[in-house]
Amino acid sequence: MSPYAMRADVVKPEWMSSYRTIYGRIEAMHLVPVERRTRRILEEERVCKAIDAVGEPANVTAWASRFAQLGDPSRLALLLSIAQAGPISVTDLAVATDMNDTTVSQALRLLRASGTVVARRDGRIIRYELADEQIARLLKHVNRTHVSRHRAVP
Repeated sequence: MSPYAMRADVVKPEWMSSYRTIYGRIEAMHLVPVERRTRRILEEERVCKAIDAVGEPANVTAWASRFAQLGDPSRLALLLSIAQAGPISVTDLAVATDMNDTTVSQALRLLRASGTVVARRDGRIIRYELADEQIARLLKHVNRTHVSRHRAVP
């Protein structure tokens, strides 16, 4: 639950900005932080839903960092390849993405440092796979959408 939508028994009365009732009982309260209450609000319920969607600033920062990893076309190509192929070597990634091995290695170093991918040794070969499950689900969705739109007709 967002810090902005709480039960009545854990909210100080001065924090309340609006509430809904069912059968005369308080169901939930929506909170607009004190420092924002003096600003003009057209639809308080929508403001509360928007605040709830944004959530904690740390989560927004974490997602912005994840999206920054996806914002570079080379890294995105590598991540899409890894998401589709599973554990894969630098050499195979270089061929799949039409990049040289050094460029792939440097990009993978950044992706490893961010926790997006992990390296696993398989004998003499190091294979890379996705470490961030949320990014994995997002990339699989992107792959599914891309494949369904660009599938060759027999």
